[in-house]
Amino acid sequence: MTVSKQKKGIILISILLGFILSSLDNTIISASMGNIIADIGGLDKITWMFTTYALAGTSTMLIFGKLSDMFGRKTFYLIGIGLFLLGSALCGTAGSIEQLIVYRVIQGIGSGAIFPISLSLIYTLFNDPKDAAKMSGLFGAVLGLSSIGGPLLGAWVSESLNWRWCFYINLPIGIVSFVSLLCTLRESRSEAKPKIDILGALLIVIMTVSAMFALELGGKDYAWSSWLIIGLFAISALAMIAFYFVEQRASEPIVPLQLFKNRMVTGTNIVVFCQGALLFSAMTYLPLYAMYVFDGFSVKLLLTPLMLSMICGSVLIGYLQAHFRVRTVMFVNMVLGIGISILLMNLSLEVPHWQIIALAVVLGLGVLGPLNNITQNAVAYSVDKRYIGVSASLVGFSRSIGGVMGVSVMAVIVNLQMKSSVTTAIGKFQLLPNPDPNRDPLNPETVFRFKDYFEPQLVSFYKLAMGNAINQGFALALCVTIIGAIAALTVGASKLHKRSDAASADTVTQSVSH
Repeated sequence: MTVSKQKKGIILISILLGFILSSLDNTIISASMGNIIADIGGLDKITWMFTTYALAGTSTMLIFGKLSDMFGRKTFYLIGIGLFLLGSALCGTAGSIEQLIVYRVIQGIGSGAIFPISLSLIYTLFNDPKDAAKMSGLFGAVLGLSSIGGPLLGAWVSESLNWRWCFYINLPIGIVSFVSLLCTLRESRSEAKPKIDILGALLIVIMTVSAMFALELGGKDYAWSSWLIIGLFAISALAMIAFYFVEQRASEPIVPLQLFKNRMVTGTNIVVFCQGALLFSAMTYLPLYAMYVFDGFSVKLLLTPLMLSMICGSVLIGYLQAHFRVRTVMFVNMVLGIGISILLMNLSLEVPHWQIIALAVVLGLGVLGPLNNITQNAVAYSVDKRYIGVSASLVGFSRSIGGVMGVSVMAVIVNLQMKSSVTTAIGKFQLLPNPDPNRDPLNPETVFRFKDYFEPQLVSFYKLAMGNAINQGFALALCVTIIGAIAALTVGASKLHKRSDAASADTVTQSVSH
């Protein structure tokens, strides 16, 4: 039975509300960190509030995607919303930073279900990829707006009410989403009781968490050559090998390996891995370039056009993608990315600010925004409907891992270049270490923060060095966009095709309740 327009509208709004919660959460909280530290302390551990959330969400994403395919998307979407709301309520009661970090894990697990299942519900509600593309473009717009509006909302809530309301605000919105879906969405149920791949699920968590911990800690808290970092990478590699063999033998694998025989699935996941690396490295290092290299350049003036252009690109491609082959769109996006990467490698103090903003707009409108939309749709409409959940999760997983790895590799390049520059500065300016951390000339960050204290020549030297280091770091963006362009050519020449009504009529049906 087909879902009526009225019911479909209620379902979409409910899904969108849950998606808003997940996408807004980190950005709202980022603006309230000062209030949190002032209330419960924990300055040295505050970053773990974000790290644990990301770890929990990324490591469970594939598991929830598969379970939703097996036992129903509605069931696991409601479980995800429930966990997210439970985590939010607990975060609001946290009396220490350690408690807050633990509660953020619960929130993160919930978000690991919300993101992929939101998208897979769209693909089961809409048989026509043109309609689904418009809807996924709307969801992409939500992600972009959350990046812009989240910090503003978080600052207002924490100052007007209390930082705890940055978490409590999730409860009424989440409850509305939960109850609406509970009452309006009905799924057909299979009599079969598939066996859960528990070992595969455990291995994917070990593999993901170990790799992300290594990338998060390496080069910051521990040297890349330290036994801890090497050990974490080794554990991740062994878990990956074991995961491969377990999945080959599992009756219902978490990640069905036959999916990768589909050129669209394999090629698209390589593309989104590269997109994630480009997105995260640009959003991390373009603001640093603006802060440290250009004087008086507002970071908001750079990031706001980038996010707005991503929204426009995501929505626009939703209306256009039915007219073009998937391969053509992805390849053009990645070729644009190659050009932008070359320009980023050649940024300098002489480049006018408007050109930097224009680069950010083209990056969002022509590369990142369209890829956010078309990659999800391409995979969802190229697999059997029983794999929609895991395929949507796989795309999100690849983008997240690509982003973490991209930022980590670029950090290695930039930090190595800055270490070399410090060595040069020691000889050139006859520098000596200062025990006062706020007056140490061997720390470029200190020099930038307290530049009025240091010689203008030293500040200018470090400014130029930072610019050159970031320029060289963007060589990574060039590499991944070239790889992405090659991968785009492998996905096949097909357009997105409408899924037959019979193919999804048994997936999502209208509730007979009033």
